[in-house]
Amino acid sequence: MSDFSTVWALSRKRLVDSISDLNDAQLNWRLHGQSLTIAQMVVHVVGVEVSFTSQLLGIDLDETGARLKRAATEGVVNDGAFPYSDEELSAAKVKELIDYARNLVEPIITNPSPEILSKELVSALGPVITGEGAFARLAFHPAYHHGQAYLIQNAPGFPSA
Repeated sequence: MSDFSTVWALSRKRLVDSISDLNDAQLNWRLHGQSLTIAQMVVHVVGVEVSFTSQLLGIDLDETGARLKRAATEGVVNDGAFPYSDEELSAAKVKELIDYARNLVEPIITNPSPEILSKELVSALGPVITGEGAFARLAFHPAYHHGQAYLIQNAPGFPSA
């Protein structure tokens, strides 16, 4: 197991655990007009996982993966529309997408080869990074959004269960 996967597993588990009991209304509640919902944040996190992993492996994605990959940037780091509507992002759908990404990234982050660590790819924010840089970002990224999800869940007006 790599150091990257140890941190990734911990930060990802905390994010997933923090949302596991939320209902559809809670996952899709918007703090203000320009903010992401918790569902969108989580789908963005796993979209980045799919984006980085598909680039590192040089694989073509199925329809689910390609759409999920778009969630890495669309409506998050650019002005495009988020690739999923609020109505689509039910608790069951969010869980499905979390699992899809985990199944793709877990094998490669757990035991990355030297070739994967040195391979170059384009990050979600645009710069070219290496596989090592991608894994460092993947390890940190769920923790970043976990903090945001916590703030949203504790904001005035957040729907009760």
